[in-house]
Amino acid sequence: MKKTLLAILMILVLLLAYAGKYLIDRSPIFTGFAAKDMASCVFVAGRTPESVAAVDLNFSLVKMASLSIDTIGKTVTADFFGFGKQTAVYRQGIGCALIADEDLEKARSMRSLAKAYPLYPETVYWPLGDKMREEIPANVNREKLDKAIANALAQGHTRGIVVAYDTLFMAEAYGEGFDKNTPLLGWSMTKSINSALIGILVKEGKLDVNAPAPIEEWKNDERKNITIRSLLHMTSGLEWVEDYGDISDATIMLYNRGDVAKYAISKKAALPPDSLWYYSSGTSNILAAIVKRSFDYQQAYLDFPREALFNRIGMRSAIMETDAVGTYVASSYTFATTRDWARFGLLYLQNGIWNKDTIISPDWVRFTQQEAPNSGGEYGAQFWLNKTGHELPDAPKDTYFADGFHGQRVYIIPSKHLVIVRMGESKKGEFDYNKFVSEVLAAFE
Repeated sequence: MKKTLLAILMILVLLLAYAGKYLIDRSPIFTGFAAKDMASCVFVAGRTPESVAAVDLNFSLVKMASLSIDTIGKTVTADFFGFGKQTAVYRQGIGCALIADEDLEKARSMRSLAKAYPLYPETVYWPLGDKMREEIPANVNREKLDKAIANALAQGHTRGIVVAYDTLFMAEAYGEGFDKNTPLLGWSMTKSINSALIGILVKEGKLDVNAPAPIEEWKNDERKNITIRSLLHMTSGLEWVEDYGDISDATIMLYNRGDVAKYAISKKAALPPDSLWYYSSGTSNILAAIVKRSFDYQQAYLDFPREALFNRIGMRSAIMETDAVGTYVASSYTFATTRDWARFGLLYLQNGIWNKDTIISPDWVRFTQQEAPNSGGEYGAQFWLNKTGHELPDAPKDTYFADGFHGQRVYIIPSKHLVIVRMGESKKGEFDYNKFVSEVLAAFE
């Protein structure tokens, strides 16, 4: 009997030890997520810590993190019973950075100096400003549209909806606690933002997508053959594991490194370029480093998204966030109001031309929609495609879209002159995207 009890006790001790090690090993990942997300939601989006903890951080191991918020120093620190301590800090115009293995004060000293325009958006007509026209186009069935939007708000923790018809008409609605002024995190829709920034540099002759990626660290090995095009298409052939449920390349890069591009650049070649399509947030941050290295001065790079893109299309609220060394985290971190996400979609709907200002070339917009090698018709150049109808079987096949974690979407439907934006906090299966888009389409007769 005593031997049996002793054996049971030993098994329990071993199980507890394993569980403890499991949690401690993963603690920098989930505390990093908690610190970064809380900091951005509070200091960038202006939300209450209570609302963030109750919804955004209330899942998996993340909810086990203890958080300390310094509203004066604008930092958030998270730990797990003293283990895995992580800190995120806010900076003007470039949001919050997770410090991880980098220097806090160096990260704190960075900022964007570019001002947001237009200065008085309420005096400027939509879409550049926020002044709305009273006329409703004759082909809009407002009753059907309102019902479609109401149905979307009722499911999957939807936070914001904007439906824009060309530049003539816009309808919107918001979930409880959110409104037209609330910046919302687009997650991987940031990849599409960065694709636009690359398009601007290509138009200016500063980058060539068909040239080998200008990465000094690759010049003496087989990675020297990887082109910018291959990175945009996610066909680089670099080794990578994109798994957010455990310790992986993606979670280490985002939640346990202060220099995200450095980590991604360090990955070895596993396959020849363009031989396999594999979704990799690492390649998006390599692209961010390429953009950064095209500038002679750090400040010019930090001001670039606002001056070259956001201000030119009225995205006043948009904040693209850098890491601790001042590289924009192109895989994951842009905050913008639902209206501003719609403005981004409208830029592409208008083939890159805004008020007669060619921001990105029509050729770049077409390139964005070209199928990446071996992607099965589902991916372009940092945008998702609907050629196979995988996500939207009942929507036009020319639909393409920016797609972010937890249900962020900017759908661009050229054949219907529509941009449809949905922002939320949905788990898989909680929101029916096809039904939502189909109901919106039915409102345009």
